[in-house]
Amino acid sequence: MGYYCSDGMNFTSNSTYQSNLKLLLSTLRSSATHGSSDKFSDGFYNATAGQDPDKVYGLFLCRGDVSRETCQDCVNFAISELSKFCPVQKIAVIWYQECLLHYSNYSFLSTVDTSAVVLVPKPQDSPNRSFDGGVSNLMNEALSRALRTPKMFGTAKKDYSDSPTLYGLAQCTQDLSPDQCRSCLGEAISKLAGCCSIRQGGQVLYPSCITRYELSQFYNDTLIASPTPAPPSPGSERSSKEKKAINQQELYTREGRTGDDSYDILGGETHGDSHQELPIFPLSLALEATRHFSDENKLGEGGFGSVYKGILAGGKEIAVKRLSGSSGQGLQEFKNEVTLIAKLQHKNLVRLLGCCLDGNELLLIYEYMPNKSLDVFLFDSTRRAQLDWKRRISIINGIARGLLYLHEDSRLKVIHRDLKPSNVLLDHEMNPKISDFGMARIFGGNQNESNTSKVVGTYGYMAPEYALEGIISLKSDVFSFGVLLLEIISGKKNSGFYLSEHGQSLLTYTWKLWCKGEALELMDPVLKQSCVAAELLKFIHIGLLCVQEDPADRPNMSSVAVMLASDTVPLPQPSQPAFSAGRSIARSGQSSSSDSKICSVNEVTLSDVSPR
Repeated sequence: MGYYCSDGMNFTSNSTYQSNLKLLLSTLRSSATHGSSDKFSDGFYNATAGQDPDKVYGLFLCRGDVSRETCQDCVNFAISELSKFCPVQKIAVIWYQECLLHYSNYSFLSTVDTSAVVLVPKPQDSPNRSFDGGVSNLMNEALSRALRTPKMFGTAKKDYSDSPTLYGLAQCTQDLSPDQCRSCLGEAISKLAGCCSIRQGGQVLYPSCITRYELSQFYNDTLIASPTPAPPSPGSERSSKEKKAINQQELYTREGRTGDDSYDILGGETHGDSHQELPIFPLSLALEATRHFSDENKLGEGGFGSVYKGILAGGKEIAVKRLSGSSGQGLQEFKNEVTLIAKLQHKNLVRLLGCCLDGNELLLIYEYMPNKSLDVFLFDSTRRAQLDWKRRISIINGIARGLLYLHEDSRLKVIHRDLKPSNVLLDHEMNPKISDFGMARIFGGNQNESNTSKVVGTYGYMAPEYALEGIISLKSDVFSFGVLLLEIISGKKNSGFYLSEHGQSLLTYTWKLWCKGEALELMDPVLKQSCVAAELLKFIHIGLLCVQEDPADRPNMSSVAVMLASDTVPLPQPSQPAFSAGRSIARSGQSSSSDSKICSVNEVTLSDVSPR
């Protein structure tokens, strides 16, 4: 039916990762065939193989109405076929009518994964337009039933007097909590309504959940368990505060799972589905993991607190952000991160594992990034050599994918507001993950712009309309991305140029080189042996488009992603970028001939591109 292979994340033949993957697939095959393990439950099994950094995570899920024999056949077929479709990719998912198979080099277990999606609309339009609203009602009923069965599998049907009956199905992987399942299926149902509600059927397939509806019954009633009665209202069976604390082993094995031992710590105003809960770390566990926040464990210092490395009893490494509980800003950042990032799941966003609120102690617990942040490498005279051209392209593309998810593909429309190298973390394979959502702003569905009297962020990365007028939009992040892109290419800080011998910003310097046909002079010297000149020019071009003074002239992130991936898409000519006259900038009503200057890319010829 459909499959997904990761782009640019491959393993090599005879590598440790390949050996671990073979072991994992063998384990999954055996579990589907014999089903003797305690971990096999109703057509679902998850497993891991190997150790970091070559550890492989995987699972299979069979549809809740199929027999064990059908499940076995589907899983075996999926394993053999996926090795053909994704022979060297580290992340792969394949969906069939009766099962799905998923493996990855990062831990997706007990998290909502919607990073890949397959849409399967029927080609024929429905004979009854009233299906449009009926599909959502049908699927929400299936969702409700799925949350009340051990298999997290539910079906529903809707009868019409003058039209065929509608049949629907909803199912989650069984490692998810009910709240996570509701979140995943809710997103899938929204997509189903968008792509398929006027068709005679359709499917939306995510790695963590699946939805489907048809005009004829496609599931087996006889193998479907009846759902349990609806659960009591939240909080009616809450235990004492001591029981809310999660012990070390639970945290190590469950990581992102939520359940009865977690609770809403925020209260007050929330955004939509913000009661999705996080595991609560007891303060004693954080103290033990970080050696009482010792200086030796400190990873860095932020505007509202410090970050420490921690090690749990089972050896799991974590990062603990300790915010100032006595600071209103620290409390606001804590609330922002807990209500926001818990609902965001993407491979290019850092993952929040839990939190702690104990007196004045405000702690956020994240997955640990062994390579710290991008600035540690990019602006270090020795370490920057580890970032060759291929690696820098991968980092730029990863940041773009993460930002695109925030702006357009997540359930929320999120403006980060503080995108910069120190907020881009790097995992053990140097894959980028956007972090620090304490200043992020959520927009409503049709909202494109907002004003604020309190400007937060980092000068040098702020869009001019935001820094000077407090105007926030998605294009604010696009500007920050453009600055970051040019910094990655040049290895130079935008802010550092104000005090340099050039007496100008990195944006000014880039523009002057571009207009003189010398844009390749921007290249970090360590890239001379690995850089492809044509690619470099394209990336500089895209960077200049992102830092245009007028937000309307900047591309959105979906356009940026297309431009980064294609060598044939024509790029519009950039005008003089914002802040190109130093610290000041002409605003509306203050134009000059230089402000509207356009330098054609044709002035940059490839005859001058040989490495110096």
